[in-house]
Amino acid sequence: MLQLVIAISLMLCLALLPAEAEAKTALTYKLTGLDGELEKNAEAWLGDAPDSAQDRSNFLVSYQERLEDALKALGYYNPQISAELKRTDPVWSLDITVKPGPPVLIETISIQLKGDANNDKAFQNLLNPAPFKQGEVFNHGDYERFKNELLALGQERGYFKAQFSRSQVEVNIETNTAAIYLHYESGDRYRFGELQYGDFNVEPKLIAEIQTIHEGEYFDQSKLQLFQSALRRTGYFSGVVITPLLDKAVDERVPLSITLYPARRHSFDVGVGYSTDTEERVSLTWRTPRVNRYGHRQRTRLSYSTINPSGEIIYSIPLTSPLNDVLNLNTRLETDEYGDIDSRQWEVGAVREIRTDSLVYSYSLRELNEEWTLEDTDFKNRYLLPGFSIAHTWRRGSPVDPSGGFSQLYKIEGAADNVGSDINLLRLSANFRYVVTPFTDHRIVARTDLGAVLIEDGDRPKLAPSLAFFTGGSQSIRAFAYQSIGDEIRVSDADGTKELVVGGDRLAVASLEYQYYFTPTWRGAVFIDGGDAFDSGNFDLKWGPGFGVHYISPVGAIRVEMANSASEKDSSWRIVLNIGAEF
Repeated sequence: MLQLVIAISLMLCLALLPAEAEAKTALTYKLTGLDGELEKNAEAWLGDAPDSAQDRSNFLVSYQERLEDALKALGYYNPQISAELKRTDPVWSLDITVKPGPPVLIETISIQLKGDANNDKAFQNLLNPAPFKQGEVFNHGDYERFKNELLALGQERGYFKAQFSRSQVEVNIETNTAAIYLHYESGDRYRFGELQYGDFNVEPKLIAEIQTIHEGEYFDQSKLQLFQSALRRTGYFSGVVITPLLDKAVDERVPLSITLYPARRHSFDVGVGYSTDTEERVSLTWRTPRVNRYGHRQRTRLSYSTINPSGEIIYSIPLTSPLNDVLNLNTRLETDEYGDIDSRQWEVGAVREIRTDSLVYSYSLRELNEEWTLEDTDFKNRYLLPGFSIAHTWRRGSPVDPSGGFSQLYKIEGAADNVGSDINLLRLSANFRYVVTPFTDHRIVARTDLGAVLIEDGDRPKLAPSLAFFTGGSQSIRAFAYQSIGDEIRVSDADGTKELVVGGDRLAVASLEYQYYFTPTWRGAVFIDGGDAFDSGNFDLKWGPGFGVHYISPVGAIRVEMANSASEKDSSWRIVLNIGAEF
């Protein structure tokens, strides 16, 4: 019985062997005579080698027609195709030789715009530069692409009755010439009709302030998308759907149905992270995107780390616009380590933030009460600080890894001893970030931070550490610990003399970094940082080179870097961890 089973098994295996061999491939083919785009397109039309006898038969019947179609698509209508077939069992082979022949050249071009589109700049921009030129090789793909671009632009611009009265290519295979005819009849351009809102629980004037489309204006899909985006950015809505009701258009006016889905009343986010500056940290954020129908919102954030635990409440009130003109009322409690100083801050304030197309302005007033301890000596001061800032940022490419950009921020604050403050001061600061990608895979990042506090010499000890300048850390001079660089004082005690970092009334820091992309998500970096936080006249350059590896994640670059404090006598290496984009 056992012998019978073995014999049957062997017979089945032998019977299956040819089928398995045949299943792998039934025909191999080789294509010669073509190169570049012609070769790629021909191989794409031919597809993979057949893996069965039936597929092999179909391939042999159709391969010549496929090649002709592949070459026609790129403007070659008179190819010479020859082939040699070898019926060698179990796998046949086919050697195909192709002579593409002369290409078909464009001889006649007739592109016409009729109707309102003829005076529409968007269509003129599409036609300039000309999509086709006489004497060029005719390409079916380019022709179809431009034809679709015309149709798509018409829909985006409100030409809902547009059609081609003639869309034709005439090819003369004897003279190898082509004539292109595209006659576009746009008809009348439609306009925005009535805006039909569903229910929503905010004041209508808040929506009106950010509305980018109005009844009677020409239809423009880009304006509609801008309005949809603006509604989402308010935070009042979890979803926004705007639907043109073409079937209800009257007199070339398209009503719009606008459905607004309210956002969740409250949301909570918990964050856990680590950086070399603040070490381990955990945070809890509570947001209320719409406190009332007037669009007020609040954000409460509690954050804990061993270096600077903090808590903050921000209550926002839209003034003329919920996106572009907002008053933020805030209160903040925080402890921090500045050099050799332990600081405790309590602050209340108001900031009015105004956004334009290119700039962000802010007017602020804050009351800062700060206590700090230096060598067992306690200090306490109060400051009433009106301020003004202006910022501008542009960038291109991915938000988490921009290929280029430039940001600048200027800020000024002041205090007077006869208006709610213990001392007189004027604090100025400026920050710059620059990113450029001069060549593919090569990226350069530059950074500069400047600052100055103008203060009377006798009041210098009364300057709170949060108003002075410190540097060092993952966002400044990476070879030095977080806020460890500042002006120093020498003190003596029972243990001897030592120097303590107390910050400076001046700041000058710069960084230059070169990055190379090994893959789209991995890059290497080399950099040098330098500068100082110092009192006027006491500049002492601290600098250090370094290198690192960055991984581009969905939340920005994850940076693991090593930096060396080369300016110090006992220079050492320091590991730096950081996450985020430059802007």
